[in-house]
Amino acid sequence: MRADEIDYRLIGDDLQGVIITLDPGEAVVAEAGAMMYMQDGIRMATTLDQTGRGGGLFDKLMSAGKRVLSGDSFFVTFFMNESTRRRDVAFASPYPGKIQPLDLRDWGGTIIAQKDSFLCGARGVDVTIAFSRRIGAGFFGGEGFILQKLLGDGLVFLHASGTLLEMELAVGEQLRVDTGCLVAMQPSVNYDIQMVPGIKTALFGGEGLFFVQLTGPGKVILQTLPFSRLADRIIAAAPRAGGARREEGSVLGVIGGMLDGDR
Repeated sequence: MRADEIDYRLIGDDLQGVIITLDPGEAVVAEAGAMMYMQDGIRMATTLDQTGRGGGLFDKLMSAGKRVLSGDSFFVTFFMNESTRRRDVAFASPYPGKIQPLDLRDWGGTIIAQKDSFLCGARGVDVTIAFSRRIGAGFFGGEGFILQKLLGDGLVFLHASGTLLEMELAVGEQLRVDTGCLVAMQPSVNYDIQMVPGIKTALFGGEGLFFVQLTGPGKVILQTLPFSRLADRIIAAAPRAGGARREEGSVLGVIGGMLDGDR
C-alpha cells in the first residue's frame, strides 16, 4: 500500500463535509481552501509534492503545473497527525452538493474526473491531468479538453453539485448523458460527443445541441445538478446581474422588492 489507510465519516446532507480521522503519522492531502477545522496535533504544510514520495524540483514543478491545468491550485496542503493519538481534520465542499468517497482500488487504480472535483485524499494519491481524446469532446463536452486523473490505491473524495448517481456499464452498453452531468468515470469507458438528432429537437428541446455518449465497460458517476446550470438560473433571476426577479406575481411582491432595496 502506497497510500495511507484513513478513516472518515460524512456530515450533512446537501452542504456536506467529511471528517477524516488520522492515526499517528498518517496524512491527508487536500485542495487549498477546503479545510474546515483540525484538532490539536495536526500539522498543516504546503508543498509541491502531493504524493509525499519526494523527487527532484523539476518533477515537482511539472506535477504542480499539471494540477493548475486540471483546475487545482499550484500548491497542495498536507495535514499530518504528529501527535501520539488519533486526531481529526475536516474538509467542506465549496458549493451545495454531495461528497463521494471512492476507493481507487475498486476503480482499477485510476479515475477520470471533471475539473475541480477533487476535494481531498489519502497521502500517496496522485492528482494529475487527462486530455479529452476527441476534439469534439473537448469543444462540446462541457468539461473542456483537460480533465482530472486520480491515480493510486487509497481513498479520494470528490465533490459535485446535486445528488450523485453511480452506474456500471457493461461491455458495449451505451448511455447518453447531458454534457454537464458527468462527474467521473473509469478510463475503460469511451467518452464521445453526439449531436442531438433532429433540427427541431435540437433547437427547441431545451437540452442543448450535444450530449455525451458513454460506452462501457466501466463505472461512471453522474450529478443531478451541474453547478453551471444553477449559476445560470441565479444570474437569470438576479436583477442586478441583468436578470428579471421572479415573484409570485402579486402586488405585495413588487412592493416588497421596493422596500428591501432590490428595486
